[in-house]
Amino acid sequence: MERLPLYATASRGTEPFLAQELETLGCKRIRQDRGGVRFFAALDEIARVLVHSRIAMRVLYPLRQFEAQGAEGLYEAAHSLPWEDWLERGSTFSIEATLKDSEHTHSGFVALKLKDGLVDRLREKWGQRPDVDTRTPTFHIVAHLARTSLSVSLDLSGDPLFKRGYRTATTAAPMKETLAAAILMASKYDGTEPFLDPMAGSGTLAIEAGFIATRRAPGLSRSFACEAWPSFAPKLKPLMDEVKRAAHGQVRAAPAPLYARDYDDEVITALKRNVTAAGLSSLRIESADATVADPPPCDPGLLCTNPPYGERLGTGGQKGMKSFFHKLGTNLKRWEGWRFSVLAGNDAFESAFGMRPGSKQALWNGAIACELLHYPARLPKRTP
Repeated sequence: MERLPLYATASRGTEPFLAQELETLGCKRIRQDRGGVRFFAALDEIARVLVHSRIAMRVLYPLRQFEAQGAEGLYEAAHSLPWEDWLERGSTFSIEATLKDSEHTHSGFVALKLKDGLVDRLREKWGQRPDVDTRTPTFHIVAHLARTSLSVSLDLSGDPLFKRGYRTATTAAPMKETLAAAILMASKYDGTEPFLDPMAGSGTLAIEAGFIATRRAPGLSRSFACEAWPSFAPKLKPLMDEVKRAAHGQVRAAPAPLYARDYDDEVITALKRNVTAAGLSSLRIESADATVADPPPCDPGLLCTNPPYGERLGTGGQKGMKSFFHKLGTNLKRWEGWRFSVLAGNDAFESAFGMRPGSKQALWNGAIACELLHYPARLPKRTP
């Protein structure tokens, strides 16, 4: 069984959870890097990763690493790659470049020089040039230039895997779906216990919890770029169809209640639209103020939330944030039997919240350094 060397990108801090997930999907020789995980996978395992991974943002097939100095170095690197082994006449492509500590200051310039090298090579081979398609290309090429080290990869997924298709309405500071899934894995949520996000915003954490509870594979209803690759499609398509059939067969009703709350009417409207788009009719949406609300009428479970870092509560500054965190902690101390996982992006949260976490992990929500704080269940006080 031939396995290909691949690289799955991830939100910073979620690499250990992605590595764990890839292992459960049958991948081999898994190695964590900063910002992603390297692994080897056969075609059937690739299909499973694309359909089932909740944490990977992209799955890349690295083509080659180069030392590329100046514009000419970029051109020569792209011109030297055997693009004709991948693209066929009629195939389209796009190139996305990212830079780190590079002599070049504009990623668009790097992408342009790589495009010139690719186009010129295929013009020499075919007598005609391939077409660029920035919307739905057959091949999405991803390049990363760190100083003069250039890596060039093909993106198997096409649209990033965090695009699940249910985010039809957004609110302030939305969280990536893949980060939400990693938070739930870190919180040891398996979908069998009640779940509540008391500050749900656009609903990402609650919807991802709903997908876990119903065993809904995140890639079940979408296609992937590599399904159209001439060298992959004949063998991959029947494997992908089988993986999706099996994924459909494992979907179930949620075994425990799911709740999403917020206090803002506009946010509730956006939340309802996203939950409807996700097809999670069992996820209950309620309007409530997290600083005073009672627990829902169900057995205790997991409360998991991403409280505002400061920008979502209007005026009041840091003093107002500390007051909010204190009120939240005071209220949640009443929630006997519930365990809490909180993604804190404000340094004042832990002390103001007034409870000591049992454990914590460093995560990044985009460019914001955060801590995921885990609080064990509070047991009822014994009476003498």
